[in-house]
Amino acid sequence: MRVRSFKLSDYVSVTQLFREVLTEACYEETIEAFARQLSWDSELVLVALNPENEIVGVIVGTINENKGYYYRIAVATEHQRKGIGKQLIQSLKMRFLQRKVSKILVTVDLHNQVVLPLYEALGYRPVDFDHAAHRLKIVNG
Repeated sequence: MRVRSFKLSDYVSVTQLFREVLTEACYEETIEAFARQLSWDSELVLVALNPENEIVGVIVGTINENKGYYYRIAVATEHQRKGIGKQLIQSLKMRFLQRKVSKILVTVDLHNQVVLPLYEALGYRPVDFDHAAHRLKIVNG
């Protein structure tokens, strides 16, 4: 498994992955935030590739007021529970640390409750969960 920065040529595969994994409401919200993040700083969007170089996971992060936020993570259903999400989170954490953010937070909304145990397993605690996603610039423009 390899994690790298998003490339423009990944757009179709990533949007298909979002559509497959996310609910319709989550997809609609995520695709807008994803587009904003790509236009502002695509280095905070990472993809995971399998050995055949197919995109099997994506994570979207953002920096808001010098805080790093994990915004959305999606892993193809058939590749879940194989450590891909963990790799994506750890890779994005490194990007945040390189940018010297003051804090790293997990954005929590009604769509991502199911992945919170993954963040907890990686050492994130309730104090690291931000329930105000609507305040992020990539969400509200």
